[in-house]
Amino acid sequence: MPFARKKPVIIEFKEWTGENNIEVELWLGEAFNSWLPSLNKLEIRTLEGIISASIGDLIIKGVHGEFYPCKPDIFEKTYEVIDE
Repeated sequence: MPFARKKPVIIEFKEWTGENNIEVELWLGEAFNSWLPSLNKLEIRTLEGIISASIGDLIIKGVHGEFYPCKPDIFEKTYEVIDE
């Protein structure tokens, strides 16, 4: 069976802390769908449809400018934070 390794790709990301709502909304631009304050959720338009993010999730901007949420534990296993 063949194996493959993900190519290193530099992505932009922002953690949604629940206190940086305006910053996150502006960064998402047209990908922002809505806030669900009673559920502590943020809805993001992704390539797969509307997906909810929870406080503490990382919002990733993909290589084609698309956005999607990522749970912190998955982010830690998948990405290495670099200095610019």
